[in-house]
Amino acid sequence: MKTMKWFGLVLTAMLLALALCLPAGAAAPIKIAVLGPMSFTQGEGHWNGATMAAEEINKAGGIKVGNQMRPIELIKVDTNEFLSIPDATNAVELAVSRHKADFLVGGFRTEAVLVMQDIAMDAKKVFIGCGAAHPALCTKVTKDYDRYKYWFRLTPINSKYLGKVDFILLGTVAHIMKKTLGIKKIKVAVVAEKAAWADPIVNISKKLLPAKMGMEVVGVWRPSPVAKDCTAELAAIQRAGAHIVFTTFSSSVGLTFAKQMGELKVPAAAVGINVESQKSGFWPATGGKGAYTETINTYARVEITPKTIPFYDKYVKLYKEAPNYTAGTYDALYIIKNAVERVGTIDSDKVVASLEKTDYVDTAGRVVFDKSHDVTWGPGYVTAIGTQWQDGKIMCVWPYHWQKVFYKGTVPYKLAPWVVDYWKNKK
Repeated sequence: MKTMKWFGLVLTAMLLALALCLPAGAAAPIKIAVLGPMSFTQGEGHWNGATMAAEEINKAGGIKVGNQMRPIELIKVDTNEFLSIPDATNAVELAVSRHKADFLVGGFRTEAVLVMQDIAMDAKKVFIGCGAAHPALCTKVTKDYDRYKYWFRLTPINSKYLGKVDFILLGTVAHIMKKTLGIKKIKVAVVAEKAAWADPIVNISKKLLPAKMGMEVVGVWRPSPVAKDCTAELAAIQRAGAHIVFTTFSSSVGLTFAKQMGELKVPAAAVGINVESQKSGFWPATGGKGAYTETINTYARVEITPKTIPFYDKYVKLYKEAPNYTAGTYDALYIIKNAVERVGTIDSDKVVASLEKTDYVDTAGRVVFDKSHDVTWGPGYVTAIGTQWQDGKIMCVWPYHWQKVFYKGTVPYKLAPWVVDYWKNKK
């Protein structure tokens, strides 16, 4: 009997010692599902950004939940949303029901994210969007708060503000051309890929440019999103005498258009949205002919905040390319961490209340969520940036002392030399 008691005491002591010696990583992980089209660059951005943040947080001990440090476990969820919305639905269902995800981040295509959002709301899971821009995703929060309060959008800025920045960039380039070349009335060619999302930008351009911005629209061109040849459009644009080409491209036509515009040395400045030109591979893919292309962007190697350049450099070192905006999952994980640690629980309702109090400086600006759980846009908050290809590098050219906003490392916008020569000789 004495032997049994002794054995029991030793076993208890061993278990106690083992418990005391358990590393923080032995606690139950907090599961975060990363949603994205993983076969595409957008999904890669989602996963890369989240992986960077999870590794940093886990290395520092994890997320403090009450008195316990819990590690992050990422769940990679390939939504395949470019090709199939039902695939996205099934993937998110599995993340919630089978993998028991505690939080969701990511998503890209608005049509798919709308469905993912409902699945997350049914499960009462906090979902931070890092990809889709449509305002409807956030207006649902204000229309039916009790159901949609678990949704927050972090990146990009919504379509309304993307449009606002788009026209600010256009107006800035027009001002520079007027001042540099002495042009009295700027002529604009509106070029947008033939896709539904581009229609509102085309329609408002036709009204806003002449009525509010004092410019002349010389024509509208709508090439296919996957066009391999835009020489006909470019020739027509040159015949029309355009000083600026106002672009709206989200797909591969942006690459074709920029390359051929440079090859033909069309005497006009290209500015607007060109997602292809946000990528590191744009320069080699255009053989350098995409020089001077300007686009809305989220990241560049400038000091938007003290965190931007360290994040940018580490991302480039790890993944051999510049981060695209879906890599904002990096910030999403830190925002979740801070919200959880403020309330000491992963209970969704309490985390929502904590997220609503977020005032956090991330890699793209100061994040404060508004009543619709969208990021606040404007000076002092998140603004987005304008980038231009100069001498083989993506350079930030906007904001450039706009509304007293200037990010260290930003450089002046440059007109292409052939544009300057053409219009100066035209006088």
